[in-house]
Amino acid sequence: MENKAHAFAAGMFVLLVTALLVALATWLTRDTGVHRVYEISSQEAINGLQPQAPVRYRGVAVGKVSAIGFDPKTVGNVLVRISLDDTAPVTKSTYASLGFQGVTGLAFVQLDDSGESKVALEPSANGEPARIPMRPSLLSKLSDQGVAILSQIEQTTARVNLLLSLANQKELMTTVSGIGQAAGSLQQLSERVQQLSGTIDGVLKAQLGPDRVSIPQFVQEATGAVKSLQKTSDGIDQTAAEFQKTATEITRLAERLNTQGGVVDKLAEGAGAMATAGNAFNAGTLPRLNRTSEEAARTARQVNRAVNAVSDNPRSLLFGNGPVAPGPGEPGFSFPKGSQ
Repeated sequence: MENKAHAFAAGMFVLLVTALLVALATWLTRDTGVHRVYEISSQEAINGLQPQAPVRYRGVAVGKVSAIGFDPKTVGNVLVRISLDDTAPVTKSTYASLGFQGVTGLAFVQLDDSGESKVALEPSANGEPARIPMRPSLLSKLSDQGVAILSQIEQTTARVNLLLSLANQKELMTTVSGIGQAAGSLQQLSERVQQLSGTIDGVLKAQLGPDRVSIPQFVQEATGAVKSLQKTSDGIDQTAAEFQKTATEITRLAERLNTQGGVVDKLAEGAGAMATAGNAFNAGTLPRLNRTSEEAARTARQVNRAVNAVSDNPRSLLFGNGPVAPGPGEPGFSFPKGSQ
């Protein structure tokens, strides 16, 4: 009879403590502030965003997500309804974007203001909540820029492959060969000019000296040398024109690569954005993750000790540990029966 009374008292105590805990949790989580309801219509996916997710205005918690559904006014858009504190400075230039909490993938709504307007955003005349515009997040912008950069890299690679195609390589080798032939022709021309100079010296000495030569023969030789010089000059001009055309194509390609806002600049911007995201992850998320792991390990050890204690003495869950039995030499100690 006495054991039943103890069990009934223990049960009533547990029920009373449970009711007190529920009342305490309700009191602690009560919300007595004034809230305003806004809506966000997003054309992009909102992966990771859940109801009750926090809403932050420039990093300060100002509310939470109350509901997520589809926009009845715009087919295909997602409608997010948020509840904000009355102190949140929401204006007509306020916009929303998605933020992500570390490596967990959980998303929250990030509010910011461009500063273009100081007028508060009020609900519509028919009582519907005011709508805050949605802008792409940093990861969405980085993903879009990455796709655009890859597309431009593919185009640039195709142009370089076209420039260095087999036909253009043959033309380039032909141009180089023509330059070599032009150099050989210049050398031959130099030798002929030297011969002509020697012939002129000989003619002058012959005409002014005792031995004279035929002037018409000298004129024919000089005419042949001039014609050879003209042919060589024409060949050099043609080769130089082909070489200049190839150099122009290469210069144009280099200008496209190095132009402002081109492939090289966008690659640098993408690399800078990725480096910034990595630094933010290392500075903010990893220390929090380490602290969470340590707290989880500490809690697991405490739960393990509690489970071991209940397993050793199950009655302690209802009646408590009770007084410790006296040991040998202490007052009230008695040997177990059958041990004497």
